[in-house]
Amino acid sequence: MGTIAGKDFIARLNRLDIEIWFDGNKIEGNISEHPAFKGIIQTISSLYDMQNDPKIKDEMTFSIQDKKESVGLSYLQPKTKQDLKRRRKMIEHWARHTHGMIGRSPDYMNTAIMSYAASAPLLKGRNNCFPENIQSLYERAMKKDLSFTHTFITPQINRSQLNLGFSKDPISAKVIEKNKKGLVIKGARLLATQGGMTDEVLVYTAPRFFFDPDEAFAFSIPSDTKGLKFICRESFVGGDSFFNHPLSSQYEEMDSIVVFDHVLVPWEKVFFYDNVDAATDLKLRSSFYPFAYHQVIIRQIAKTEFILGVAQSMVETINVDEYQHIQDKLSEIIVGLETMKALLEKSENDAELDEFGIMRPSMIPLQVAGTVFPKVYPRFCEIIQLIGASGMVTLPTENDFDSNIAADLEKYLRGESRSAPDRVKLFRLAWDLTMSPFGTRQIQYERYFFGDPVRLSTYLYKNYPKDYPIDIVDKFLKNK
Repeated sequence: MGTIAGKDFIARLNRLDIEIWFDGNKIEGNISEHPAFKGIIQTISSLYDMQNDPKIKDEMTFSIQDKKESVGLSYLQPKTKQDLKRRRKMIEHWARHTHGMIGRSPDYMNTAIMSYAASAPLLKGRNNCFPENIQSLYERAMKKDLSFTHTFITPQINRSQLNLGFSKDPISAKVIEKNKKGLVIKGARLLATQGGMTDEVLVYTAPRFFFDPDEAFAFSIPSDTKGLKFICRESFVGGDSFFNHPLSSQYEEMDSIVVFDHVLVPWEKVFFYDNVDAATDLKLRSSFYPFAYHQVIIRQIAKTEFILGVAQSMVETINVDEYQHIQDKLSEIIVGLETMKALLEKSENDAELDEFGIMRPSMIPLQVAGTVFPKVYPRFCEIIQLIGASGMVTLPTENDFDSNIAADLEKYLRGESRSAPDRVKLFRLAWDLTMSPFGTRQIQYERYFFGDPVRLSTYLYKNYPKDYPIDIVDKFLKNK
C-alpha cells in the first residue's frame, strides 16, 4: 500500500478502540473530534498528504526495489551521503510545515524504527532476542505507513532509590509472566508524547543502574491492545481560534502516562527480553542516536528560523531595529541558527558507513548541537519576551475586534507597519510561542528532549576525542 492520505490516517485512528483518559473521563467516540486532540490530528493528517503532493512527492518518498508503491522517505536506510541529504530534505519539508513545533512528527518514530531495523543484526544469536521481529515491524510500518508513539522513561517516584520497595505491584513496567502466547507486562511508563493518537506504541527499556532483567525488554504493539491505557495531562489547547491561539490550536501534541495492566505482548511483537546486555547494545551501539539526533536537529533549525522570523517581525512592527541592544539580541538568535546549521552540515560531511553498511551521520557534531539547543532555546524565548515587553500582556482577543470597541483598538494598538488586528495577531503568536501553557511546555520539552542536559554534556565530554589537543600541548612543551 505504501504512503497513505491524511483522511486515511484519521479514519484508521478513529477505528481503533484505544483507552484514553482525559480530565478524569474515558474518551468516547472519535478521538479526531475531541477538542484536546483534533487540532494536532488535523496537522499530522496534512503531513501525510504532503507525501502525495505531486510537486514534492519525489522529495518525500522513495521506491523499494521490485515494489510499485511509494514509501515515506523517513524510512530510507541511507547507504550514501546523498541518501542522507535526501532524508534531510524530506524532514525539512515536514519541519518547516509545522515550524518545528511538533517533536513527534511521524518522521521521528519512522527514523527510530528504520535505525533499529538497520542495526538489528546486533541481536542475532543472542539469548531471548528476536531481530527478525524488528525487521518485520520495519517492513509492516513501510507497507501501511503506520504512526507510532514511544515510551522509554520510568516513573519518578524516588529516582535515588529506583522505585525499590515502594509497592508489591510493579511501578515501572516489567515482565510479570512468560507463557506460550508471549510476555505479560504490568506497571507504567512515562511521557508518551501523542500517546493514544497513533497506530502503535513502541516500548523500549533504557539501561540504568541496578537494572532489573524483568525490565529489559522492547516491543511494539497496537495502541488498542487490551489492558493498555493512556492517561493524559491537562490540555494546553487555548481554543479553536487561530487569531487567539495560533500555535496551540494546531500543534499541541499532548503527553501521557502509559499504564500496562496485564498486557499480553505476543512473541512475534517482542524484540528482546531478559537480556540487559542486548538492551544496552541495541540502545548505544545501534544507529538510533545518530539518526534520531539528525532528525531532531533539522526540526530545531526550522524552529529557530521561525523564532527569528517572529522576533524580526516584532522589531519591525514597533520600529525598534535601530537600537543596538535589539540588534545584539537578534544576533544571538542568528548565531544560534547558523551554529546549528553548520553542525548539521558537518555531521553529514563526516558521515561514515557503519558495520551494517548504513551511512551514519557523525555523532560528535550532533551531540554538540544537542547540547547547545537546550541552553539557547529558553534564551530565544526570553529575547522575544524582552522585545515585546508590555505589548506581550495587553492583548485583545479576536472577538474584541468584532465588537463596539474595535475602533479604539484600531487607534491605540496599531504598529509602525501593521494594522491593529495584524499587530495583535503577531504579538499573540509571540505570546503563544513563549508565554502560554503551550509555549512554556515547549521550553521544558526542548530542555529535556534527549534527557538531563548535564548528563548530555557529560556524554559529550567522555566521547569527544581529546588525544590530539593533548598531543599538541605535549609537543609544545617538549620543544622548549
